[in-house]
Amino acid sequence: MLMASIGPLSAWSKMRAIMKYRLPANWRSMAVFAFDLLAVVLAWVGGFLLRMDFQVSADYLQLMGQGLLLLLPVQGVIFRASGLYRGIWAFASLPDLLRILRAVGFSVLAVALGAVLFYPSPLVPRSMLLLYPLLLAGIMAGGRVAYRIFKEHRDFGALRAVGKPVLVLGVGREAANLVQELTRSREWYVVGILDDDPRKRHREVCGVKVLGALEEIGEWASVLRTRHAIIAMPGANRAEHRRVANLCIRAGIRVFTLPPIGQLIHGHDTVSQMRRLNVEDLLGREPVSIDTPEVRQMLKGRVAMVTGAGGSIGAELCRQIARFQPAQIVAFEQSEYALYALTENFADVFPEVDLVAVAGDIKDRRRVSEIMERYAPAVVFHAAAYKHVPLMEERNAWQAIRNNVLGSWIVARAASAVRVERFVLVSTDKAVNPTNVMGASKRLAEMICQYMQQQSPATRFEMVRFGNVLGSTGSVIPKFQAQIERGGPVTVTHPEITRYFMAIDEAAQLVLEAASMGAGGEVFVLDMGEPVRVLDLARDMIRLSGYGDDEISIVFSGLRPGEKLYEEVLADCELTRPTHHPKLRVARSALPPDFDLNALLHWIQSGRTLSDDQVRRDLRRWVPEYQPYNPPRPVLVSESIKLEA
Repeated sequence: MLMASIGPLSAWSKMRAIMKYRLPANWRSMAVFAFDLLAVVLAWVGGFLLRMDFQVSADYLQLMGQGLLLLLPVQGVIFRASGLYRGIWAFASLPDLLRILRAVGFSVLAVALGAVLFYPSPLVPRSMLLLYPLLLAGIMAGGRVAYRIFKEHRDFGALRAVGKPVLVLGVGREAANLVQELTRSREWYVVGILDDDPRKRHREVCGVKVLGALEEIGEWASVLRTRHAIIAMPGANRAEHRRVANLCIRAGIRVFTLPPIGQLIHGHDTVSQMRRLNVEDLLGREPVSIDTPEVRQMLKGRVAMVTGAGGSIGAELCRQIARFQPAQIVAFEQSEYALYALTENFADVFPEVDLVAVAGDIKDRRRVSEIMERYAPAVVFHAAAYKHVPLMEERNAWQAIRNNVLGSWIVARAASAVRVERFVLVSTDKAVNPTNVMGASKRLAEMICQYMQQQSPATRFEMVRFGNVLGSTGSVIPKFQAQIERGGPVTVTHPEITRYFMAIDEAAQLVLEAASMGAGGEVFVLDMGEPVRVLDLARDMIRLSGYGDDEISIVFSGLRPGEKLYEEVLADCELTRPTHHPKLRVARSALPPDFDLNALLHWIQSGRTLSDDQVRRDLRRWVPEYQPYNPPRPVLVSESIKLEA
């Protein structure tokens, strides 16, 4: 009937059709069961032949036959009970081998028990207790492996050397899984593996040769004519991962990577978990671990309020707080759209969290006091601020002072009035020896919190300083990405300018950690790692986007008003002391003895609108370390360079 349904095909086509004809599952299981019973016969007879040097006497021939009559039904029961027929031969793997070994182990016990109970004459040779299980396991496992090889060659053999050539970097279990899965892919063709371990050199992983060291990726990519690589080193630390990523980028290779070992999803194929390399991989910062019990005690079942909740830092703070099962999160935000986007995100990701979306301006003292009194938060994270340095330096300096200083005073005073337990100011490294209005305004906000700590001991006022956050609104990385997407040029202000960078989730987690450990009045400084030259970052992002050295240029536009060449984390007069967290230190930052809050508030609330120059002049009175810096305006025609290694 099957052949009739195939129609007038060639003999080979008919054979392939028969091979693809799928028997019912019970028939396939019975066929496997029959094969295993045949393996019993072959192993039993083969064991005797080997033991007797292929010269079996009549007595032993009779023993072989009688033994098989008893052994076959016993083995059939053992095989069924051992679950040998749950697996599929086409996917035979280590669990199937373990089941076979377990069944063979029981088989040896059955043979030994039978020899004792029935005491045949002649006796079963003791060497059969070794020969029989070895032969049985070899035949059963070998049959399954042979079928899998046949099946994969039939289904995927034609895919070898099909797709884009790619190098796999690293030799390990995940790399082996990846290579094995890529042999079935129509998109990729693995041409070689690179690893720094000299003991693995010139050996093979799943039939693919380990060609050389990771530093040789440029040479091998040229020889093998590939522009793609996959970093299969999920267990490597961030520094090693960063080194390998930079080797690929410098060689002009388009890179994919696997997530860290702790983020690999078991049960999913490795290929589906690949992702493109991103900027965070190039910066290579180690993942943050926070003291969960202390943070959980601070947040679980309690009300937390976040100002500026729609911004990059504020929204991430809300998401991190949601992990600790708060009773409520009060999201205070001036931007209607940002507040809407946050509520939509929480509806999808944290539907169980009670997020209270509150529209309001931190300079509106009635609105701020009303919200504080209504929801009585236990902890307030004050992240609302104007933060863009050049934008706040010209034409908006007075607004930066009113928002960042007056707004902080209003929120801090309202928190103190309702006896909030903890108030955390999200500050910036630009508050250290500030050269711009934004940095000076954040230093004033810190002074207000230090003053409030002296006046309101019931509330712990803490400040946390950190540098640039990857991907935050208005930061350099989204700007570079947009310029690259337009085809360039990429604008860098100065060839030697450096900045500290950290991931947004890392910054938010460390803010929570600092909040949980503060006793009141501390200025916490986050470990920002090593400063990154912005020019190098721009080059890496261009290459990361797949563009060659001649395709997108870099233009130097000159330092902008108020912009520093180098950022600092601590002022010169400040020292730090360590905390129990390796990425958090406490600055010994004291409130100036002549700080006059009433005079400061009178200056801000005078009813006048001060010019930028007046703001910069008066700021020297309130922030002694403030030294305004206004570089020359950039020329219209700027120097353009090509990428260099």
